Amino acid sequence: MAFEYEKYLRMDKIPHLWCPGCGIGIVLKAMIRAVDRMGWNKDDVAFVSGIGCTSRSPGYIDVNTLHTTHGRALTFATGIKMAQPTKHLIIFSGDGDATAIGGNHFIHACRRNIDMTYVIVNNNIYGMTGGQHSPTTPVGAFASTTAYGNIDPSFDICNLAEAAGATYVARTTVKKGKILENYIYNGFKNKGFSVIEAVSNCHTQFGSKNKMADPVKLINWINEREVPLAKAKLMTADELRNKVITGEYVTPEMEMTEWKYYNRSKSEYCESYDKIKETAQNMVKK
Repeated sequence: MAFEYEKYLRMDKIPHLWCPGCGIGIVLKAMIRAVDRMGWNKDDVAFVSGIGCTSRSPGYIDVNTLHTTHGRALTFATGIKMAQPTKHLIIFSGDGDATAIGGNHFIHACRRNIDMTYVIVNNNIYGMTGGQHSPTTPVGAFASTTAYGNIDPSFDICNLAEAAGATYVARTTVKKGKILENYIYNGFKNKGFSVIEAVSNCHTQFGSKNKMADPVKLINWINEREVPLAKAKLMTADELRNKVITGEYVTPEMEMTEWKYYNRSKSEYCESYDKIKETAQNMVKK
């Protein structure tokens, strides 16, 4: 039986505005299927975006939605979660929105471990605003602002999230739709801050500037560079240069006994905040 996506879409807003062949649609479908598996009531879900191509998503999804300013999706989402802790918060961002303009908010959301799921569609470029290079543009790649090739080392979003304290972290590509759905579903189940990176294609901006204007060619280029996390751990840094390392980096089941986890939060932020409020209220009563 075919999955009924219409149940979760505002069909009067369709067709969407994304370029034909854009990977964001695959990510959105994976997210919808994961929400359906959770069995959540749509009234209990809040879906938030910043600015960029991903920011169109809240217009199409039939839950509580909020389209915010560039890089500030996590701050608005945090406000919703603190005011309505029972709401299920899902945030959609691109790589520029999440790791450049919103980079500081990103690392602080990770360290607080607030119960939200952050889906980052990483297409290695600012797609909507003119094809400028982003913090995840590969070294040597071309963009409208790197006409002779990018020289900035790119962020590794998953390693950044893990180091900052997120309690579920995973990466896959838009060519692996079912795995992407499973990772988002696992993120939803985690009681804490979850980060799922979906490496996607922007053939209109990134592809056209790097001789991959065809979406299939660009997705295959991403797929050819994919290395599973377990295999990557046995490879050298030189062997992994400009590769896409996929898998689950952090899960709630992992033993956090290694030295590098010495400062990691073990509690969810809203629950910690409730304890502080209770302590303060008891002090006032005395």
